[in-house]
Amino acid sequence: MIEAIKFWNEPNNLSHWDFEMDPEWREYAEMTRRAAVTVRALAPEIKLVLGGISPIDANFIRLLTGYGLMRELDAVGVHGFPLDWNHWQLDHWPDKVAEIEDVTDLPVWVTEVGVSTFGADEVQVFGLKRTTELLLDRVERVFWYSLYDLPPSWEATTRHRESEGSAYYRHFYMGLLRHDGTPKPALEHFDPEMGICQWFHFEDHRLEEAVGWLKQLGVKRLRTGISWADWHRPGALEWFDRQMRAIADFDVTLTLCFTPPSRGRRPCHTSPPIDLAEFSQFASEVVERYVKPTTRVRQVTAS
Repeated sequence: MIEAIKFWNEPNNLSHWDFEMDPEWREYAEMTRRAAVTVRALAPEIKLVLGGISPIDANFIRLLTGYGLMRELDAVGVHGFPLDWNHWQLDHWPDKVAEIEDVTDLPVWVTEVGVSTFGADEVQVFGLKRTTELLLDRVERVFWYSLYDLPPSWEATTRHRESEGSAYYRHFYMGLLRHDGTPKPALEHFDPEMGICQWFHFEDHRLEEAVGWLKQLGVKRLRTGISWADWHRPGALEWFDRQMRAIADFDVTLTLCFTPPSRGRRPCHTSPPIDLAEFSQFASEVVERYVKPTTRVRQVTAS
């Protein structure tokens, strides 16, 4: 079920990792290196992926390589949204992938790419079709973000929220489905050879409906996450057990991220943790609960 574990989400984006507290990313690199070593020892068949970087920055990969982190990983994740936020054109995708390939021997996975319908549904149709042409045969994994629009009553994970203007509100229009589950025109152009990235919030009411849509679309690969911060909530194991049972039929890339506020150097999900080893402990608990039982089932079936 779980084919890969991804360490953090956009670690070079201030909305996801506070690099003002960790200006040279030494703590991020050491935290991730320890977690990768831990997971490798427990589940050597799982691919280990660097949290999708955004912006796509070769110098950031060089920095982490210098810390020895890349030796512990199997792939580099990158995120790109050239029709919404990035300062480069859609047709530059192959060049952006090549920039990272030039500084690492690891394969590049595009673990988030998408186009919003903030301006018009037709923009997403064009963007999806062109992205498929540019990336599907170019990299090992591509995950379209996302299946659903973000409900308008929720918040997008950004630093300045509404003060970002239209850049903020674009976060709410990235789905192939509207927040009420009605399809957008781009849905009929989605190629299921591409995976889907769909984040599920704690006790997300869309879970079962989302799984139904993914199966209807013929999706085989799903990227989602388990929040370390949510892992500390009351009822967390019951919720994540339910989530992982629901997505058991997919090849899952599972992202582990978000510091529990009580365990951060400041009370925020972007903060470096007080004790870097606690992230490794969290990763080991996830593997023991959701990876190793599946491995044992496969071994018994094979025998």
